[in-house]
Amino acid sequence: MRIKTISRIMLATFFIGAGITHFTNPAGFLRIVPPYLPAPLLLVYLSGAAELAGSLGLLIPATRCWAAWGLMALLVAVFPANVYMLQTRGAGLPVPLWALWARLPLQLVLIGWVWKVRK
Repeated sequence: MRIKTISRIMLATFFIGAGITHFTNPAGFLRIVPPYLPAPLLLVYLSGAAELAGSLGLLIPATRCWAAWGLMALLVAVFPANVYMLQTRGAGLPVPLWALWARLPLQLVLIGWVWKVRK
């Protein structure tokens, strides 16, 4: 198997896990939705569904490029949640401060990873 294929499968697995967690443990995600956004539970479910759809789309050659663009847009869209989580020192979740800071550039790493496996 090529390295790019393995990388794509790993990334898809990451998003599948994250997407499922949005439905099995929405409370953790609800805490990091900034208060200025409406319908937090709906946003948690929508972002989870988008992660699942995008991850599956990465695995199908015919939908891979569109799925990659969708996941990159999603990563940009959820960035305010990461900023809010940092501003609130974890929003009540037991996350070390260094990890909260690390989440911000991690979004760029994930966007780059999605970009690399899109073809």
